[in-house]
Amino acid sequence: MRIDLHTHSTASDGTDRPAELVRLAREAGLDVVALTDHDTTDGWREAAEALPDGLTLVRGAEISCIDDDGISLHMLGYLFDPDEPEFARARELVRTDRVRRARAMVERCIALGAPIRWERVVEIAGGGAVGRPHVATALVEAGVVADVSGAFTPEWLKDGGRAFVDKYEVSAAEAVRMIQAAGGVAVFAHPGANKRGRTVSDATIESLAAQGLAGIEVDHLDHDDDTRAHLRDLARGLGLPTTGSSDYHGSRKTVSLGRYTTDPDAYEAIMDRARGVAPLAL
Repeated sequence: MRIDLHTHSTASDGTDRPAELVRLAREAGLDVVALTDHDTTDGWREAAEALPDGLTLVRGAEISCIDDDGISLHMLGYLFDPDEPEFARARELVRTDRVRRARAMVERCIALGAPIRWERVVEIAGGGAVGRPHVATALVEAGVVADVSGAFTPEWLKDGGRAFVDKYEVSAAEAVRMIQAAGGVAVFAHPGANKRGRTVSDATIESLAAQGLAGIEVDHLDHDDDTRAHLRDLARGLGLPTTGSSDYHGSRKTVSLGRYTTDPDAYEAIMDRARGVAPLAL
């Protein structure tokens, strides 16, 4: 059983429409795929309506949040009720602020000499939740950087970089609480991805576990072997299951669907805690 619990579509910063993503997931030999667009559930309906035989869809979202030390992080929420009012309002606040932030980053890039336009960034987003990857793509198109990863440097869009702009984020503890209150389960996404910027301490993960964190994403492209071993030991000590996921973004990143997968027992342990919506299968 092959399970990939972290993917993105055009509802946020992926390049495949939700319908195309589920088709490709089945063609890649996956039995379970989670659609976890940034701070939105907009792709859920399309993915569900296009679900192929033999594939189970786990509906979720990747929530932007921040810890008490000011470190940005992402929390994967699975199987929550999308209409629960408090969590729905929080996601809307984050999405609305994404537009302000992306526009401000474009303005900073222009001031730094990059020949990009806000209108083009909106076109690249294609109706999805606009974000840094769309600005990065515009920089690639303009010949400013060679590829998207080249835009995520101190010269441009990396946290603290010359064109970086802070965003609105809920606290990590609040994200875990709201996901649970909406009937979902929370899994910490790529907590050791230090190439993206500062990462949280073990103490932060321990505190979130005490507040209801349901798992830790360990097998991920941005984790080296030492990081994975450390996180696996930490999860074991906390009694938390670990997941593996591709964090697939279509052609925006090189990683393929199913590059990393989740053990079926870990999947069952996490899904058994959900009380919001159920996994979908034909």
